[in-house]
Amino acid sequence: MSIGAFAKLAGLTASALRFYDDAGLLRPEQVDPLTGYRFYSESQLVRATRLRHLREIGMPLPTIGRFFTAGAQEAARLIDDQVAKVAVEATGIRQAAATLKASLGEGACLSLCVLPGPVLAAAVDQVLATTIHDPEIPVLGGVRLEADPDAISLTATDRYRLTTRTLVPSQPSAASWAGTLAGDDLQATTSRLRRSLTVTLEAGERTLDLRTVDGAVVHCRLLTEVFPDDRRLIGALPPLTHRVTVEKQQVVKALEQQASEKVGLRVAGGRPSLLLADDVVELDGTATGPDLTLWFELTTVYPALSHALGNDLMLDLRGPEHPATVRSADDGDLTTLIMPCRNPAS
Repeated sequence: MSIGAFAKLAGLTASALRFYDDAGLLRPEQVDPLTGYRFYSESQLVRATRLRHLREIGMPLPTIGRFFTAGAQEAARLIDDQVAKVAVEATGIRQAAATLKASLGEGACLSLCVLPGPVLAAAVDQVLATTIHDPEIPVLGGVRLEADPDAISLTATDRYRLTTRTLVPSQPSAASWAGTLAGDDLQATTSRLRRSLTVTLEAGERTLDLRTVDGAVVHCRLLTEVFPDDRRLIGALPPLTHRVTVEKQQVVKALEQQASEKVGLRVAGGRPSLLLADDVVELDGTATGPDLTLWFELTTVYPALSHALGNDLMLDLRGPEHPATVRSADDGDLTTLIMPCRNPAS
């Protein structure tokens, strides 16, 4: 078929096909020796389509050449490497844009408080584990920060979990403030925060600025979407029916060996146990309330427990249809709500 007809089928332009021919990436099936017209076959559509997709993710021409000569495993690695490179570049662009926007409103920052850098970085890591990238609900990729005179709280949710981490600043917060921070921006700051003895939080019109001891300022974008009303959710929870206290390391170790998608938490005779795919693990701990079994998705319960603080976990249960609360209180408090799921046998 002619270059024009082939270009339409492949989603490319005729000029792009000529360019890829000259680059040695997609030679035409035939070239008329008199006119120089290029002709392509239908069998070349797969390569042309892959070439278009590779260019859409920004893969350089030399790497594309390697892609077409590589085996499936190596080709997949090249794609992953390119996606990772683009993600890093996108993060840098967002940070640069945030810096530019912040410069438009210089002088309008409100100083909130000072926190230890390593403690703030750890809190960010713990809360970010509960965020999710959802194109339909982008605010779920953000972290809600609320400051009042006594404490700073960080909250995130993915609709199946809700995590709140509370920190107490060395001095009372200068003002009350609330905003939702872009999770990607926060994640990009953690390594810098860990290396700073203290971090000063300053709220602007478009960003929350994190100022380290060396004078550097990192800008975290403020999201405009409305964050879920976590206080309303927590206030509507029914009274707890059971309280379970267990050792974190024992539970996490058992979950790391779990092969099934769901895990059960059983309370029987005042003792807690885990129901795994092919095993029952009796836990060192205590439990109150009548006999009960709750089931959780492994991808929901494992992050909630593994990120908990200290080695003593307290789980407040409200029955098989209501969120369970995971609590720990070392170095400030960390509270996570996790939703049960249906019994896999039902």
